[in-house]
Amino acid sequence: MGERGPDRYSLEDLLRLMACLRDPEFGCPWDLKQDFASIAPHTLEEVYEVIDAIERQDYRQLKGELGDLLFQIVFFARLGSEAGQFDFSDIVSAITGKLLHRHPHVFPDATLQGFGQPARITADGVTASWERIKSMERAQSSNSQQPSQLDDVPLALPALARAAKLQKRAATVGFDWREAAPVIDKLKEELAELCTAMQQQQPQQISEEFGDLLFTMVNLGRHLKVDPEQALRSANSKFEQRFRSMELLIRAEDKDMGALTADQLETFWQLVKRDEGHSA
Repeated sequence: MGERGPDRYSLEDLLRLMACLRDPEFGCPWDLKQDFASIAPHTLEEVYEVIDAIERQDYRQLKGELGDLLFQIVFFARLGSEAGQFDFSDIVSAITGKLLHRHPHVFPDATLQGFGQPARITADGVTASWERIKSMERAQSSNSQQPSQLDDVPLALPALARAAKLQKRAATVGFDWREAAPVIDKLKEELAELCTAMQQQQPQQISEEFGDLLFTMVNLGRHLKVDPEQALRSANSKFEQRFRSMELLIRAEDKDMGALTADQLETFWQLVKRDEGHSA
């Protein structure tokens, strides 16, 4: 599956390259200036580029993007090693041990040597087991006298993704609706409260009620088994494609988009949607 040729590098080569980049005497000035905090935004960017390649099904590009993401981990490992905190082997050991512990249905004695017995559990059972184990791990590692189910949900997550994760955590202890219907009722309630705030022209209240409405929409997505972040990304993509198509139609008629009325723009928009239906 890999590329053939003389320039086939290994993980050891990548780790050595990272050490060279951070060499105090001969290394790269930019790499030498970096620390954990300065690298973090680049890591987030690389994650999004990986997701973008997957969504576009560009697997040739994905290979490169995954390499970029791996380099971020190697960079963090080097910084940890220089600080005497951890190195790459510690990262590998930690994740291997964690996954062995979290898959007792595959590794009964939490060792690789224990592999080889049929996993007598369903996918839903695996999810429930995974959450129980993670909950115990959080309780054991918590620095708080009163550990919470919501501990260690990253603040840096996109808001929609964090809302879904918070709700999922709460659901593990039964704080959740059992089906979608009552969530829709709650959605109507939140929309009514937003409309009231709008009528009263209360900016702070409008923002708060709008947030509640979004939070409830995330909850509805969970019950419909729709990932809210992915759904919104798809909606963004659909809007962008339709808008670009509308621009082409307007240019084809030698018209200035900015000079058109709202009704005229809506007409072009509906033409784009109609054409989509015909080509489907």
